[in-house]
Amino acid sequence: MAKQHSQPIHIIGGGLAGSEAAWQAAESGAKVVLHEMRPVQTTDAHQTDGFAELVCSNSFRSDDHQHNAVGLLHEEMRRCGSLIMRAADQHALPAGGALAVDRDGFSASVTQAIHTHPNITIEREEIAGLPPEEWENVVVATGPLTSPALATAIQALTGEDSLAFFDAIAPIVHAESIDRDIVWAQSRYDKVGPSGNGADYLNCPMTQAEYYAFVDALITAPLHAFKEWEKVPYFDGCLPIEVMAERGRETLRHGPMKPVGLTNPRDPLVKPYAIVQLRQDNALGTLWNMVGFQTKMRYGIQADIFRMIPGLQNAQFARLGGLHRNTFLNSPKVLTPELKLKAAPRLRFAGQVTGVEGYVESAAVGLMAGRMAAAESRGERIGAPPSTTAMGALINHITGGHLEAEAYSGARSFQPMNVNFGLFPAVSITKPDGLVGRWKSTDKTMAKKEAITSRALEDIGSWA
Repeated sequence: MAKQHSQPIHIIGGGLAGSEAAWQAAESGAKVVLHEMRPVQTTDAHQTDGFAELVCSNSFRSDDHQHNAVGLLHEEMRRCGSLIMRAADQHALPAGGALAVDRDGFSASVTQAIHTHPNITIEREEIAGLPPEEWENVVVATGPLTSPALATAIQALTGEDSLAFFDAIAPIVHAESIDRDIVWAQSRYDKVGPSGNGADYLNCPMTQAEYYAFVDALITAPLHAFKEWEKVPYFDGCLPIEVMAERGRETLRHGPMKPVGLTNPRDPLVKPYAIVQLRQDNALGTLWNMVGFQTKMRYGIQADIFRMIPGLQNAQFARLGGLHRNTFLNSPKVLTPELKLKAAPRLRFAGQVTGVEGYVESAAVGLMAGRMAAAESRGERIGAPPSTTAMGALINHITGGHLEAEAYSGARSFQPMNVNFGLFPAVSITKPDGLVGRWKSTDKTMAKKEAITSRALEDIGSWA
């Protein structure tokens, strides 16, 4: 039986991180008050008042826990009883080797779980400014869309300027408007994922001439205008499509429009010069997301340019691309390894506001923050997971792993980061017994990834 908890844990924000933090704390026996400002106060990106609403892509990226860092993070979270991963698995869509979800079903599942948990009370209100002093155990999971009043209060408390970047949203197309005589269904390299069959994406082929005309249109397209204070750096993992085009005419076909691993069954001997992929966005298959096509182009021109893509010449859009301003802390300087604000230890932070990038990464930090807050309410303490795990490597990066780089450069360069194998401690591998000749670098890389993931899943056990 869980030990008696004292005062309730107040969690601010009902996104992925806040929902996961609330769930973990409540499952530990703590009383939780979850504060969510929607629908009392809306945001520029959200469309509903549901918990864990996905405002950008519907993909949780790779689900391969043996060879991919985010797939490993998925598995670690599952082993920790993650609500976010449970809902994602329940509402998974075909997406090759990726884990994509029906965004409405996913959010509804999380919302239902939060609403029906006996240890969670929901308050629909904006916390404008710092939480009341009598709240002794707080998790701030307000995400990249933290309200201006709260962001200003945190900035004044820390003495640090918040860092900001723009995150762009990809368009969604109505399935009935896609030309099936041009596009074909195939996952890259025919990869069969957890909910797929090897034909999970719709592929729009482009000739060289079509590709160059498309790139030229992107480069000359009118963009949303920004005030001077809004001119902040983009996160490299989520660059607008036209920004990528400006970096070189071949950039896109080596990025989201790469043609490798795909063969047009209508003309198998001719390799398309570039390919645009569409990923299923809802369980009915009526909506398809343009993969990697986040944009800051003005709405008036978007549809015209995207209809230049073969197969989308008559496309009807359920949602056009857009962008919003994201805010995050200089976490290595202002947060402790327990995610506490050094200037006010009663405040713990979780999610994208800490400087992690990605749905799963945000939820993972929420998972750790929720467990830490619950332990503290019992008069106990738990530290972060081992740094050999995906969760431990992530929290190590945002609360301390970046400091050496800053000291070396003499500049504050902390930027949002996805989980990746570069964040893990080194692992030793040996050449397999009986292997004759040179050990291929590809095999060595695969073996190293398998060693890292095997070690991580073993080490997460006791913490989970």
